[in-house]
Amino acid sequence: MSLGDEQGYTDYGDTGHTRTRLPEGDPYGGAPRRGGRRSSSRSLVTVVGVVVLLIAAIAFANRGDDASSDTPTNKQPQPKAAPTAATGTKPVESKSTGVPTGFAHTEQGAQSAASNYAVALGSTGMFRKDSRHTLLDLLYTSDAASRLQTPMDQAYSAEFLGRMGLDPSGNPPNGSTFVSRVVPIGTTVRQYQDDKAKVAVWYLGLIGMAGNTSTDPVTSSWKTWTFDLRWSDGDWKIASDAQKNGPAPVPGDDKAATSDEISKATEEYGGFTYAR
Repeated sequence: MSLGDEQGYTDYGDTGHTRTRLPEGDPYGGAPRRGGRRSSSRSLVTVVGVVVLLIAAIAFANRGDDASSDTPTNKQPQPKAAPTAATGTKPVESKSTGVPTGFAHTEQGAQSAASNYAVALGSTGMFRKDSRHTLLDLLYTSDAASRLQTPMDQAYSAEFLGRMGLDPSGNPPNGSTFVSRVVPIGTTVRQYQDDKAKVAVWYLGLIGMAGNTSTDPVTSSWKTWTFDLRWSDGDWKIASDAQKNGPAPVPGDDKAATSDEISKATEEYGGFTYAR
């Protein structure tokens, strides 16, 4: 994703005990979920392997002298909890290529920018070269965008896209819907100065292919995406970013939706823009 990591955010992370109830047959056209442990395991290993490769490439590209760890040290006190509540401040009205821009030069503006940037970088647009380059140039500082472009293109190789069920241009097969979304749950400001801010976004990610022939159904993951922002050219820009797994709640006892239900929901329910 930078995509930082996800499209880096496709990393499924460690699995724990769950109470998820799945349908008896795989609604996405693959082998039955129950009774097919060997096949499922092989599939999971393949996906995780691809994701690890992608995350490693992006993490390497994001290295910089000013990059800081998301893990607090003795010299970096834990940030105080602050509820993400409405403030009365009007949200931004300007957009560039569909992404909100022109955020306030304040802590609230930095939080809103980080949330909206996570949504944009977690979208299907990152899987297509032209729109990926546009997002990098729009959301990152010029230095970061230049540093990331080649590693990102290499990470989103035809082989990787193929394993996600997409063609070399990043398009899904006819009759299938590729889903890639980031849904911010909340934000916190870890550091703030006049010209820079470090903002963490806790989010729920959705990714996968909804289609009758898909063997990679849409799944969810919980992650925290931390952005090092810089005030540049009248707006907040990303200098570097990093992701980590969790915190993830205990899964509910929800029944998995069918392929058609997921495709319909994706088409009917648009994404949000965020502002405090």
